[in-house]
Amino acid sequence: MNPPFEIRASAIRRHPYGWSVDIHQAKIQYVGRPGILDLAWGHPRPELLPVEQWLDAAGGALRAHGWQALTYGAAAGPRPLVEWLADVDGGGTRTSEVFVTNGASHGLALAAELLVQPGDVVLVDSPTYHLAFGTLFDRGAELVGVPADAEGMDVAATAELIGRLTRGGRRVPMLYLVPTFANPTGRCLPRQRRVELVELAARTGLTIVEDDTYRELVYEGAAPPSLWSLGERGTVVRLGTFAKTVAPGLRLGWINADDAFVRRLTGLGYITSGGGVNHTTALTMAAFGASGAYLSHVADLRRQYAAQRDALLAGLRESAPDLRVSTPDGGWFLWAELPPPLTAGALAPSAEANGVAFVEGSRFFADGTGGRSHLRLSFSMLAADDLAEAAARLGRAVAQCPRS
Repeated sequence: MNPPFEIRASAIRRHPYGWSVDIHQAKIQYVGRPGILDLAWGHPRPELLPVEQWLDAAGGALRAHGWQALTYGAAAGPRPLVEWLADVDGGGTRTSEVFVTNGASHGLALAAELLVQPGDVVLVDSPTYHLAFGTLFDRGAELVGVPADAEGMDVAATAELIGRLTRGGRRVPMLYLVPTFANPTGRCLPRQRRVELVELAARTGLTIVEDDTYRELVYEGAAPPSLWSLGERGTVVRLGTFAKTVAPGLRLGWINADDAFVRRLTGLGYITSGGGVNHTTALTMAAFGASGAYLSHVADLRRQYAAQRDALLAGLRESAPDLRVSTPDGGWFLWAELPPPLTAGALAPSAEANGVAFVEGSRFFADGTGGRSHLRLSFSMLAADDLAEAAARLGRAVAQCPRS
């Protein structure tokens, strides 16, 4: 997929799973490479970004709020967005339990800042969103993957793990996971395990940080209840974002947490100094939501991304029948298992030569040892025809890859 802009070749730099652009020369994070159909990046398809609708919302916010849209904002976020977020949550969340952030990554950094001390053990799902690891390492944490099976996190085995760690003198304050349409697997933690997990947190004093990034992108049925909605207050900190449903460039999301945690967030030094986070964009989002444009846009996204998912799945079934591929009910990713003895690392050069890219599964495990036979394939960024061609290229790469 060729990039829709011009950029000097000297600006291109290697990224952990693709190519990005030098920060001093670029406008955006990702730049396509000629000849490569990229299934590595979890980015929106450019044509699905709501440019005109957002322009209308920005004008509406400025007309409605005038100069107040352009000054310092309230510590927890502007009231119109906070109220809208509480309302769309179905009445289960109070306005005092909402804190506006610069997105889910910022929310994770804030949660870790309040929960984690250097030397603590932070539990993470196995596998889980790999770029969260760096945020947790920034706090000086040791990351330990939880036991898991084909349905996700094994709660009983995790309870035993916590017991062993605490008996050994370790502090285990936090668990991070993406339980709904997970990155990278696309799966959802079953409801019974959700109930057991929030009960475990209440018993042990563990705080669950629930990354709920993909909840709104559901293609079949309904998304399961959030851990936030099931747990006692104080056991779950929920991270939300508009990066996938509206646009990542907004850098806008939110945290749901109990009143005391939100008060701690509003008391952070840079929040007190800066007057809230992303105030003007937050008011624009409130206008976008109140107008009905948000719900209409998300409904369209669900249709579009479901069609893209189906195009990649159909292409893989035809061109790469040896792959075992998940069929997620939502989110942006397929989790594919290679036939033995192939590994993702061995396949990568063949894939590159055939003009297709993916992320190796081992990157989603805290210790880097799991997932060696798995690939994460994103269907979010490419149109259906490109996804079908990407599947054909991946099939050729698998067929050409040496088995010994």
